[in-house]
Amino acid sequence: MLSKNQIKLITSLQQKKYRIKHNLFIVEGVKGVNEFLKSEFELDKIFCTDTFFHEISLDKVQQVTDVELKKISNLKNPNQVLALFFIPKAKIVDYNKFTLVLDGVNDPGNLGTIIRLCDWFGIEQLVCSNTTVDCYNPKVVQSTMGSLKRVSIQYSELKSYLSMSSLPIYAAIMDGHNVYEKQLEGDVIIVMGNEANGISPEILELITDSITIPRFGKSQETESLNVATATAILLSEFRRN
Repeated sequence: MLSKNQIKLITSLQQKKYRIKHNLFIVEGVKGVNEFLKSEFELDKIFCTDTFFHEISLDKVQQVTDVELKKISNLKNPNQVLALFFIPKAKIVDYNKFTLVLDGVNDPGNLGTIIRLCDWFGIEQLVCSNTTVDCYNPKVVQSTMGSLKRVSIQYSELKSYLSMSSLPIYAAIMDGHNVYEKQLEGDVIIVMGNEANGISPEILELITDSITIPRFGKSQETESLNVATATAILLSEFRRN
């Protein structure tokens, strides 16, 4: 039976300050939990409605009822298991590796999709501004579908990070060069901006080039692409070139 303290701890992990305080984050669903169990992430505790995890030490597994799982889950329809994993120490940033940079991306779904895109296109390093949503937010973790374990994610003061790299810095902006007509380089940094405001002015000062995805619609009235959609197109073009 779940104790009140367990329920309080697990539900508090919906908030970033408590994830930092306890150094824990939530993973839900049989597939997602199995993905993380096969990774370098360290398990704290599994709460499940059935005995799925026979190979896990008994002191790490606690069986719960469907009602109890619903109390601690972030999902409308909990999927049989919820696990707590320890947040790992941040890896050292490689300043000379093909890197995607996010400047103030706020939507958890967008970040989760972008992490999956990095995994798909083999982008091993993602650097986020401190104003970007936390990658251990439960909604982000859920939408990455396991890719979080394969992409190195660092949070940094972007101006300092970009100043330290010697790689070309491409900014994705509306009035940039047509990405389909531009000769793209190999190892670069690509900066994607906030959903509403784009890339911040202080970061734009550091870019060495700009790119855009042209509109082909007759009306030319579409305001912009979703940041995750734009990221997919740009990563595909860089890999193709």
